[in-house]
Amino acid sequence: MSDTMKAIVLSKFGGFDAFEMRDVAVPPVGPRQVRVRVHATALNPLDYQIRRGDYADYVPLPAIIGHDVSGVVEETGTSVSEFEIGDEVYYTPKIFGGPGSYAEQHVADVDLVARKPRNITHLEAASLTLVGGTVWEALVTRAQLAVHETILIHGGAGGVGTIAIQVAKAMGARVITTARRSNHEFVRSLGADEAIDHTSDDYVSAVAELTNGHGVNVVFDTIGGDALTRSALVLADAGRVVSIVDIAQPQNLIEAWGKNAAYHFVFTRQNRGKLDALTNLVERGLIRPVVGAVLPLARIGEAHDVLESGGARGLRGKLAIDVVGETVRLPQPR
Repeated sequence: MSDTMKAIVLSKFGGFDAFEMRDVAVPPVGPRQVRVRVHATALNPLDYQIRRGDYADYVPLPAIIGHDVSGVVEETGTSVSEFEIGDEVYYTPKIFGGPGSYAEQHVADVDLVARKPRNITHLEAASLTLVGGTVWEALVTRAQLAVHETILIHGGAGGVGTIAIQVAKAMGARVITTARRSNHEFVRSLGADEAIDHTSDDYVSAVAELTNGHGVNVVFDTIGGDALTRSALVLADAGRVVSIVDIAQPQNLIEAWGKNAAYHFVFTRQNRGKLDALTNLVERGLIRPVVGAVLPLARIGEAHDVLESGGARGLRGKLAIDVVGETVRLPQPR
């Protein structure tokens, strides 16, 4: 193999022009690592937050970022027995722990790596790793969502929301979600029982109406803003709020005491176990990643632009990056 690979390098913090394609050295493979030919990656809000400089203390420049890999094992370390050359795998690289996935090759600790579901494409698999792991940790590990409970998922048409709806439904919950009206049919097709148009309706009063005043057992916050304050107003007694948005906005949680509420804050940890659980659901046909747009690696700046203006551009689900080809599929305005 060549000692170099093409990679998208973040050379400065800033706008969509902060990236450049470079030839860089392929990292060496340690005893408990694998080298993967990246077929696809995907974008997350974390990507553009890093690009803007929100995590400058954690990301020394120049940097290769990116948090989703689906690809094929090309080399295994001397102490790796779990995978063989040619195996299709998917995973999230260690966040803030070295080079990311905007590259032709990636070297990962084998404990992070899982077998790719057989019944989905690399573009779909790359769209599942970080958001799927986040949803699993949020709903299963933290909220411990139970059959017959009711959950409110904010932002059901987004990259995280589309997976959260399907996982919550697979767990047997009643699912209420917020989405603009043009996405209501779409989120219902994923399994949402009720949809609230957050652009025209107040979700607090809408949830009260939909639950006959009982409230929901779990709120999954993917939007930030004042969601932590207002979530307390929609909770049933002993309800749980799980937020994946790190926001500097002060929140008034006084209403949460009266509900005996629990608040969980999730910045997901990567491991094979969560991915294996998701693979099981995917291969049983219970969840399927939603890829709303695809661009090639060379157009990563444009991809960031599409993701940051996602709602306005009509993006549903995830924006995936074709690393080995030139696929272009942009979201349809809705």
